[in-house]
Amino acid sequence: MNYNTLRYFSVLAQVEHYTLAAARLGISQPSLSSAIRNLETELGVELFEKTGRNIRLTEQGRFLQKRVDAALAELNFAAQTLMNSREDAPIVIRIGVISGSMQGTVAREVAACLQKQQRYRFQITEGSARDLMDLLRQEKLDLAIVDVTTRDRSLHFRQLRQRDFFVALPQGHPLCSQSALCAQQLSDYPQIGFSHGLDHSFEDWASHPDTKNQFVCQVNTARAALSLVAAGAGLAVVSQDCVIPQDGVTYVPLENRHQALYLCIVYDRWLDPPVWDFVEQLVRAVRNS
Repeated sequence: MNYNTLRYFSVLAQVEHYTLAAARLGISQPSLSSAIRNLETELGVELFEKTGRNIRLTEQGRFLQKRVDAALAELNFAAQTLMNSREDAPIVIRIGVISGSMQGTVAREVAACLQKQQRYRFQITEGSARDLMDLLRQEKLDLAIVDVTTRDRSLHFRQLRQRDFFVALPQGHPLCSQSALCAQQLSDYPQIGFSHGLDHSFEDWASHPDTKNQFVCQVNTARAALSLVAAGAGLAVVSQDCVIPQDGVTYVPLENRHQALYLCIVYDRWLDPPVWDFVEQLVRAVRNS
């Protein structure tokens, strides 16, 4: 039983006439008769019965006709959808970003792409580098911007650029008057733990035996950290991408704290050419920013 045989049966079931059905299908009557005979043999039932010079569907034939017509309609719909998709279907790009990296160049590239290409859609997930790498391995993301690398050989990393860090302080804080700060100066004040702002280097610094641990709250996004800073809950270390004007917050540069950003993809995973084009454009734009 194949697609053509089912199509022959469907047309013959509609017209109940071999000559008319063969003409509509563009095949010879003997070919149509042979195909229907083989189908009846395969199923072990008679699908048509003779009534004089004509034929009509048997009860089994009517049962099969309903199912075959429904199946053919689904297949035709799927085929038409695929043909239309060549020009009309949306192109979805799934990006993972560590918190704070969406500001600036990345956001501008996404916006520029949306303005130039009406078919493009973006699904953006914010999270820790570890979580984003897991989503890449699960094929739930196409690419991710992370701040650490791993020895996992299934992942490929391309360095984008270095970023600096600032201390976000509540307005009126004693440290606001400083032109720059070092890590040791922060240890006497309540701090908002930004769980993937500085990743391991931040954790190493925070757990150093000579440094007091004054973390009063742990958050996962820059927005949450800055909201708490503005409310006076404590200070927070954020990347340069997060330094945006906000009521109640003052930014002071943090000395000797730098970190690389990487674009991460999965080795040997096929991506649509438009996705690859966006990846290359993003890499160029971030490196030149």
